[in-house]
Amino acid sequence: MTDETAYKILTTPQFAALQAGRFEGAPVDVADGYIHLSTAAQLDETLAKHFAGQDGLVIAAVPLARLGAALRWEVSRGGALFPHFYGRLEMRHVSASTALSRDAQGRALLP
Repeated sequence: MTDETAYKILTTPQFAALQAGRFEGAPVDVADGYIHLSTAAQLDETLAKHFAGQDGLVIAAVPLARLGAALRWEVSRGGALFPHFYGRLEMRHVSASTALSRDAQGRALLP
């Protein structure tokens, strides 16, 4: 895949755990055995499908080169390839983060 950065959507407590080095993954990550990431093009649909109505969300930018061989592109929603990280996500993987905000069209603004 050609996307150079993927994004992890986190609740405020999950982001605090990530900053403290204690992030084990969101419940869905733990259940599935990998960290779910989205490309920029997939982010808004992921927010709508899995985070609708939630406040206090943080978007973390994860340069894919930082994930090495533990990154896999796998078929998921609607047959699209999604980046999945088979490792422990740490702050060293994150290049930037921001509280979720949206532009005038309702799209998530990226960090």
